[in-house]
Amino acid sequence: MNSEEIIQSNDAKALHEIVKKQAAIISQITESYNKAQVEIQHLTFKAENLELQLRKALQQRFGRKADKVPSNQLSIFDEAEVTVPLDVLEIENEEITVPEHKRKKPGRKGLPKDLARTVVEHDLNPEDKTCKCGAELCHISDVDSEQLEYIPAKVTVIVNRRKKYACKQCEETIKLAPLPKTAIPKSIATPSLLASMLVAKFCDHLPLYRQEQIWIRHGIDIPRQTLSNWVQKCATLLCKIVDSMKDIIVASNYARADETTVQVLKEENRDPSTKSYMWIFMTGRKTNNHIVFEYHPTRGGKAATDFFAGFQGYLQSDAYSGYNALRKIAGITDVGCMAHSRRKFTDVTKIITKTGKAHEALKYIKALYIIEDKIKNWTDDDRYQYRQEHSKIILDKFKIWLDGSINHVPPKNPLGQAINYAVNNWAALTRYLDHGMLDIDNNWCENQIRPLALGRKNWLFMGNPKGAWAASIIYSLVVTAKANGLDPWQYLMDVLTKAPHCITDADYAKLIPTSNYFE
Repeated sequence: MNSEEIIQSNDAKALHEIVKKQAAIISQITESYNKAQVEIQHLTFKAENLELQLRKALQQRFGRKADKVPSNQLSIFDEAEVTVPLDVLEIENEEITVPEHKRKKPGRKGLPKDLARTVVEHDLNPEDKTCKCGAELCHISDVDSEQLEYIPAKVTVIVNRRKKYACKQCEETIKLAPLPKTAIPKSIATPSLLASMLVAKFCDHLPLYRQEQIWIRHGIDIPRQTLSNWVQKCATLLCKIVDSMKDIIVASNYARADETTVQVLKEENRDPSTKSYMWIFMTGRKTNNHIVFEYHPTRGGKAATDFFAGFQGYLQSDAYSGYNALRKIAGITDVGCMAHSRRKFTDVTKIITKTGKAHEALKYIKALYIIEDKIKNWTDDDRYQYRQEHSKIILDKFKIWLDGSINHVPPKNPLGQAINYAVNNWAALTRYLDHGMLDIDNNWCENQIRPLALGRKNWLFMGNPKGAWAASIIYSLVVTAKANGLDPWQYLMDVLTKAPHCITDADYAKLIPTSNYFE
């Protein structure tokens, strides 16, 4: 091999090494690029997810709380992007007719006929009763118009004057006429006063310190501590009525449960800022309701388990894990709340900027609620039959849509969470198909919590566990009374008059606030 061949051979080897090194560098660059692309995608998704979480937080903090799609999105169900089959709503379109629109003249409702009326007559002046022609005008009719008069509450004092007798012969025997039994012995409070105080606090959300100020304006000194003691003693007197209501709920075949937070300051071994809970348990049907509030320091499921000991039937609640122990008991059938599922999809529509899958889900749910609105006053058998023929079809299509969407949406994404909630709780959410008496959601139970939620905004907290327990007793009675169409003041005044004379559990059971209580 000559010198030229040697040089060429060395050049080829060198070139090969250079190419090899370049290829390795290119491979490294390509690998780094691919990793960078994956990282960019990950960060992009993370940023989008964080943005959604931020929008959700802002919506929860400053947005509307209602489970309604924003008004600017009311037309989404007509968008081409929404791919839900049109036949989902065909059954409603076939049977629902819109009556001819008639314009109504503006006006106000008449005043209740049962209110007392005072007639004040107004007549023309004598000189105005003469016609231009000189003839005297004759009276042909009266024209009535009504105004509502308000008379402030009248405070009076009842003097209990008891006759006292003595024997003049022996001068040893002295007898005094006894006082009738009262709700709070040796107290100045009558049933009407106690009822007014309880209604003001637990129905009208007026804290005791404000009631104290009102009494001061009347020139009467009733300290808030006294008012608080009255609440406690009324609760102690009436608690056996609530015990009887509990027995009725447990003995029923359809019950509901929910819970909400309260703040109790002086709880043993607990920080004052720690959340406590007011649980609500009630019969399932919307007629002759029995509603029981129970205070518990925690949200642990033991509260529900203890309450429903011995219960057999349908139990409607949300998907909270505290009810899991009850769901495992033979004879208890779990019924879910479609409103909770709808709320999750609605929350997504509030934080996204375009029509998408959340709106598709809401269309299915809307179709279900249209049916429920139509059959709400039907018999159980008719409701069951109609749901089997119509609601089941929509639910089957909705389930296919959910199963097809679940793998295409990140599970931690708000939309993914909404889809997973519906899929994981599907059996409970569709349980209402099993019986006509069951409701599609637990909104009726949640509505009964509203008096407590409204009151919480005014009185902010409860002083101690005893006060929380007393509140649970009074709320149980006034909320049940309202749910059954009773006037809470009228009911409490009556029950505070009768309860001191009760001896047996049966006596207290007669004082349960039912729709026919005063019949």
